[in-house]
Amino acid sequence: MDLDLRKLRYFVAVADQLHFGRAADELHIAQPVLSRQIRALEQDLGASLFTRDRHGVELTAAGRQLLADAGPLLASTHAIRRRVSAAADGKRRLMVGFRAGVAVTPAARAFERRHPDVVVDVQRIEGDDQAAMLLDGRIDVGYVRLPIDETGLRVTPLYAEPLVAVLPAGHRLAGKEQVTEADLADEPLVWHGEPSTQPTRRPLPNAGYPVRGVDETLEHVAVGRGISFLARSASVFYSHPDVVYVPIPDLTPDQVCLAVAASHISPVVEDFVAAAQSAAEVTAECGNYEMWQLGGDAVTRHA
Repeated sequence: MDLDLRKLRYFVAVADQLHFGRAADELHIAQPVLSRQIRALEQDLGASLFTRDRHGVELTAAGRQLLADAGPLLASTHAIRRRVSAAADGKRRLMVGFRAGVAVTPAARAFERRHPDVVVDVQRIEGDDQAAMLLDGRIDVGYVRLPIDETGLRVTPLYAEPLVAVLPAGHRLAGKEQVTEADLADEPLVWHGEPSTQPTRRPLPNAGYPVRGVDETLEHVAVGRGISFLARSASVFYSHPDVVYVPIPDLTPDQVCLAVAASHISPVVEDFVAAAQSAAEVTAECGNYEMWQLGGDAVTRHA
């Protein structure tokens, strides 16, 4: 039995809303039509996906499982459409996503020497959309930072790098050569994710200011709303007159990986992955040196 993607999209809409009327409005179809399609999907799968009673609509165990699997599947269909459209237009492009502080240039140059007919485009991504952009085809390859939901992805570790503490310029520890976790105990933390994703062994109290990206983090830290942490390479790319960076050696290093949608099988993508791995090995062989991009050039600086 082939899974009907239209019915699957209808199911996801109901699962998101937990309300057939609102889901029908979102899909621009009549509610009876939506109900029939969901019943047909349940018959196709041989399982009830929702419980419906006077209290409302809830997912069953089978429904929760289908919802978990549906996201990557629907995203992969969007990705296929994007790639087919690009091929039909005669475009030979590889879109590479990267997190703040990651230099794409060394791998891109090595790749382009082997594929001079393929243009490498780059796009900065944030932690909350790195998996989604890979799955729906907005990017072909992504330099990602852990943690990431690996469902539907192939994730290859590249390298680890130390973290630095991000402190307001007037902070009591701003002049230190380095700090420890103990030094920062009970400091409010400006953080972009769940407390469980904090790099500290004992999570710090949330400052209560949700942020997205390095720029917002630096602004919140600068005005004294809390401290934060960044990968050392990101601190090279981003400066702020009211923020200082202090090494914090006892934190677990940040892990940079290369990620590709598992459904995206392409010799061109595999060649870029190989180029990225080779570039990471060269960087690792530099010992206490870091490579990053300045003005479009790969520059080696002493760490």
